[in-house]
Amino acid sequence: MNAIIFDCDGTLVDSERLGNEVLVEHVAGYGVTMTVDEATALFRGCKMADCVAALEARAGRALPPSFVAELRRRTATAFRERLRPMDGALALVSALSLPFCVASSGPREKIELSLSVTGLLPFFSGRIFSSYEVGAWKPDPGLFLHAAGAMGIPPSECVVVEDSGPGIAAGLAAGMTVVALQGERSEERVADGVRVVRSLSELPGLLGIAPDARAR
Repeated sequence: MNAIIFDCDGTLVDSERLGNEVLVEHVAGYGVTMTVDEATALFRGCKMADCVAALEARAGRALPPSFVAELRRRTATAFRERLRPMDGALALVSALSLPFCVASSGPREKIELSLSVTGLLPFFSGRIFSSYEVGAWKPDPGLFLHAAGAMGIPPSECVVVEDSGPGIAAGLAAGMTVVALQGERSEERVADGVRVVRSLSELPGLLGIAPDARAR
């Protein structure tokens, strides 16, 4: 493997539960009641437009045009105050010598905010890829294929590190090796051939990256 493509939310930054806490609180104001666990299970790795469509179906009516902008504003506030990196993320990216990048379905400003407040942004300068700029959302493989092309690495030589079903499907469709970061979701099934780690600290051993090869 000659390059690593990281997802952002739930992979590099511990944002899934925090972001869905904000979502649940926000959508309650429109008469939609759901738990944080339910929202996380439903919307992990999903395109925002699809999330809004699902929420509108529950509400039985269209949400206002300002819904997404206000949700993003509230999410950004929560991230600035409470977002943390995933365990092992900083140690991992600071030691990697092979090319790596982040490819996320979120807009660039959200990705950069998430990486900035967690101290990860300096490691990804010039290597941030957003679905909003590429025009392809997971499970479509287009975002990962674009990232591989930008790094000059064939897809077959790339490892995708993901936590969501759509992201895993996108990596497989791109012809890449896929590692699923499952954490506490230890019983969740993944597709055949997908490797599973519980924390990012397991990744170097899984990929056979020796300490001397990882030192900067």
